Amino acid sequence: MAEASVTLPDDPAALKAMVLHLQTELRTHSLVIEALRIQIARLKKQKFGASSEKIEREIEQLELILEGLEIAQAETSGSVADEGGQVCALPSVDADTGQRASRRKPRVCEATPRERKELDPGETCLECGGALRLVGEDVSEILEMVAAKLKVIEVARLKKSCRCCERMVQAPAPSRPIPGSMAGPSLLAFIIVSKYDDHLPLYRLNEIFERMGADIPDTTMADWCGRSMRTLNPLIDLIIKQIMTTDRLHADDTPIRVLDRGKRSAGLGKGVKEG
Repeated sequence: MAEASVTLPDDPAALKAMVLHLQTELRTHSLVIEALRIQIARLKKQKFGASSEKIEREIEQLELILEGLEIAQAETSGSVADEGGQVCALPSVDADTGQRASRRKPRVCEATPRERKELDPGETCLECGGALRLVGEDVSEILEMVAAKLKVIEVARLKKSCRCCERMVQAPAPSRPIPGSMAGPSLLAFIIVSKYDDHLPLYRLNEIFERMGADIPDTTMADWCGRSMRTLNPLIDLIIKQIMTTDRLHADDTPIRVLDRGKRSAGLGKGVKEG
């Protein structure tokens, strides 16, 4: 079957716009394909059970590929123009259904701190020098992040003596979550949440803290985590006591991959096990 002839424009700008449009279509089709592959892998997991580690790893890899395609698509979303010269809005793809999904704005809770920044044009007109009066305002929002940072708090306990009885007076040392450790409660909370909730290995936390100006070995953080658990034991016991008073319990036994230094020391693979 003979292929139909395609008439190409002679204008270089129109040709460039056509090529960019075709590239956008190809990237969108790739997104749909990867989303469908993720959906198929999830259906296989439901069929063969949650114990299929191979399917679980396949889903993780496909989701990484899909994220990479979406990022690459977003890089050109502001400059891709259609044949009429108008900017094309590139649709995103729902990984669960494989269908194109509309972009939605980030949701910010009401408790998020807000800061008002006013841009005032001044009190006089730049053209004629006349006085300006306020007639209204246009308000837009920018979602910004205050980056985490480390700081050292020096606790200076001043020593004073009484001129009458020569008695030495000094304020007691403040309590610490881990006696004898320089880790503050906020730092310990960050490490524990990063490790147990975000599943971030301690050696990666070491790299993060190095960029922030502190070299905290992962062995030290492991010690901090263990001793923090000892400090939190009374709270853990109260939570368990309250949970056990209920009539019905729901548990999640989904496994996660964790490091096992004993396996690596024994030469048994990469030192990873299921937790």
